[in-house]
Amino acid sequence: MLSRRLPVRLAHSALCSPATARPLSARSLSAVPRSGYSGSLLTVSNDIGADGQPTGVVVLAFNRPDSLNPLTAAMGEEFTQVLGDLGQSADVRALVLTGNGRAFSAGGDLEFLRERTRTSPMDNQAIMRAFYHRFLTPLINLPVPTIAAINGHAVGAGLCVALACDLRLASTKAKMGLNFVRIGLTPGMGGSFTLPIIAGPQAAARLILTGDLVAASEAAALGLVLRQVEHDHLMAESMALARRIASASPVAVRQTVKTLRMRFHDGAFERALQREADTQAICYGSADMAEGLDAIAQKRDPVFAGR
Repeated sequence: MLSRRLPVRLAHSALCSPATARPLSARSLSAVPRSGYSGSLLTVSNDIGADGQPTGVVVLAFNRPDSLNPLTAAMGEEFTQVLGDLGQSADVRALVLTGNGRAFSAGGDLEFLRERTRTSPMDNQAIMRAFYHRFLTPLINLPVPTIAAINGHAVGAGLCVALACDLRLASTKAKMGLNFVRIGLTPGMGGSFTLPIIAGPQAAARLILTGDLVAASEAAALGLVLRQVEHDHLMAESMALARRIASASPVAVRQTVKTLRMRFHDGAFERALQREADTQAICYGSADMAEGLDAIAQKRDPVFAGR
């Protein structure tokens, strides 16, 4: 069985077996609390098939819906802990990552970003590297396939986490983009590395340099996501894909996952993360960054002076 650290499970009456898969709405997923898990920034659900047995699919959701699931250091620590536990279980065969509420993740936490503007560049380099690794390292090292079910806005660092997953499906209500330059910041969280690989250098350059947000339909056309899905069917489609993977040979799937992720382990990814941390540390000390954050707080367009 899966680790007892999992606090919730999906009721078997709400789901069907892979052999009899049919469309299900996100509302049909019901969670039953379990003891033994103290986290509050994430929820973890264990998929139960029609036969009452776990399918091997686990659903992990960001859980700060009132603020659109911003990524924080505390959430990253919890993320590392939960994925570490899941990775040790031979019963886990696939992970679906999503967000509770109406967003996948709106990106970085504004208070965290404000604090960076008051911190030295040298300290910020180390802080940002650690921040990236809290989310990216456990996700990339998880030995089973990962599917991002993008249920709403996935922006900045939020989209970067989704890009680090093996597969992505997006709700028709989702908007996606790396909006870093719109707030006076360079890309981070591995986005400058993963996006060109996934979408190609031209599309990646356009999205990164403009900070444009794109709808799910355009994201699918660009190759950012496998396909767009009607919002009420997103979790059903994601679960069906995850169950299909979970029904394959776990030995073969785990070895294939290692092969597909080799690009993360040849040194290029670590160099990209270091470059991102270095450039973000420079930007945090700029007037442009302060202007970008002020503009967000004041709900207006920023006016960048270039210093």
